[in-house]
Amino acid sequence: MILTLILLVTGCNRKKPSGSEYVFAPLPEVLVTLEGHSADAPGDWEKIRREEILELFRDHVYGSVPDTDPFIRFVEAIPGTSALDGSAIRKEVDMVISRGEDSLAMGLLIFLPSGHPGPVPLFLGLNFYGNHTIHPDEQIRITDSWIRNSEAFGITENRATPNSRGVRTHRWPIDLILSRGYGLATMCYNDIDPDFHDGFRNGIHSILGPEPSLRDSGDWGSIAAWAWGLSAAMDYLETDPDVDNERVAVIGHSRLGKTALWAGAQDERFSLVISNNSGCGGAALSRRAYGERVTDINTTFPHWFAQRFHSYNDNEEALPVDQHMLLALIAPRPLYVASAENDSWADPHGEYLSLFYAGRAYELYGEKTLEHAALPGTDQPVWTGKVGYHIRSGDHDLTEYDWQQYLDFADKHLTAK
Repeated sequence: MILTLILLVTGCNRKKPSGSEYVFAPLPEVLVTLEGHSADAPGDWEKIRREEILELFRDHVYGSVPDTDPFIRFVEAIPGTSALDGSAIRKEVDMVISRGEDSLAMGLLIFLPSGHPGPVPLFLGLNFYGNHTIHPDEQIRITDSWIRNSEAFGITENRATPNSRGVRTHRWPIDLILSRGYGLATMCYNDIDPDFHDGFRNGIHSILGPEPSLRDSGDWGSIAAWAWGLSAAMDYLETDPDVDNERVAVIGHSRLGKTALWAGAQDERFSLVISNNSGCGGAALSRRAYGERVTDINTTFPHWFAQRFHSYNDNEEALPVDQHMLLALIAPRPLYVASAENDSWADPHGEYLSLFYAGRAYELYGEKTLEHAALPGTDQPVWTGKVGYHIRSGDHDLTEYDWQQYLDFADKHLTAK
């Protein structure tokens, strides 16, 4: 069974002629197995259909992580100490991954609210330019990984400098997060896998393999690597007595929103999953072919996905999955998807529709889901059961407004176990 979609769309679409209505390729059914059976009970979903969808995404979109057994150790690089005028405890942990003689260190920065009784719930997310960019605190180590050059951020020769300290504070409102009783953990995504295409010879790909000459079309790309890093961070958080590991939310913006969704889909230890402006390959439906398309993303960022995903360039309708199925993998855990009004490249309506059609999996658990396919009004968040959505006024970004909605949503769903 497939869904035929005729939808009202608004905005400018450089890939399709203007018009108020168009038909796009049918969506695969979330609850119909590869053998054509209905997975109409939680057991059928969990044992059969959910596993099928995971494998389809591994085979055709993100790629599979090698079946290796690296050694991971956690090194307390900077012990917990009072910070931010006594409102926080700050610590830094190096997660060192070794295989044979090769190793890689990934630096995790953690802020926890001071004086909080017992373990605290926490948001975990990757950052773009280094841990030191999220706050001007001079005690935060400057990230030593490859970083994309940015004169505005004080990054030259692909290395961060002291001038880049605190340049991304608006995306990480630490004082607000701490004041609400939550911790924050973050790591530079380049620590895991530097975001440029060198044939998969650097980062975690160089540790876990396969050798570049032995890669096949279903091997993991960078998004899968970054998602692996989030799960490795979760491995550490499970050992930290100051963190309530049953109340960890994974969050990501843009390409890291894609990453957060893939990490949350695979790793059910994440109690809440948040996608902020994740677009193509994230929350947005590929078959809408609106804004950024599969061919655009694979051409500009050929290392992000499995090589097999490139075979769907200008051929999205041939994909055996679409992104509503990715969101469905998170059921019945809480899920929040957010868009921005001026971010047509990420296709806000396609992100919302993906969440709408993912509701079939949530309904298996008796959860209420979004009632309408029409995009909600700007700055008018919609919560139904365990799913939430808003389209914010403004541009492609992660703002304090977004965080306010996520914190409110977490207050409702990350209750004490």
